[in-house]
Amino acid sequence: MWTAKNRGRYDRSKLRYPSDLTGEEWAHVEPLIPPAKRGGNKRHVEVREVMNGIMYILSTGCQWRAIPKDLPPRSTLFDYLDLWAYDGTLERIHHELYVRCREQAEREASPTAAIIDSQSVKSAEKGGSRSTRMATMPERRSRVRSDIFS
Repeated sequence: MWTAKNRGRYDRSKLRYPSDLTGEEWAHVEPLIPPAKRGGNKRHVEVREVMNGIMYILSTGCQWRAIPKDLPPRSTLFDYLDLWAYDGTLERIHHELYVRCREQAEREASPTAAIIDSQSVKSAEKGGSRSTRMATMPERRSRVRSDIFS
């Protein structure tokens, strides 16, 4: 139910973009992001801004070239999205937030029952996109194939 308290909690008008993480949201996500690797260069980018940039891309569906200039460069955002998809960071974040939402709703952390209809089974047999990364990347073509058919 919408109350004055809830409206204030979900108000995103004071954020730079509606997709930006609030301080409370960032407090949930920050511990789940792995620290920079030892050795090599230090991390020169603010990870919260990277997460805000990724959330902007995913929530607006904009082209990589259309990322606002006040967010990190598109190459940085893409590299972090690719890394976090590869190393399982995105899966860990999703799982942790899913569990917290269920617990907040006073439900068990993992559901004990599921309902599957015939439409769900048909779409699962065809196979959907496997990850967020695959949904945001253009299809790659083999160089060998490109050279043959050029």
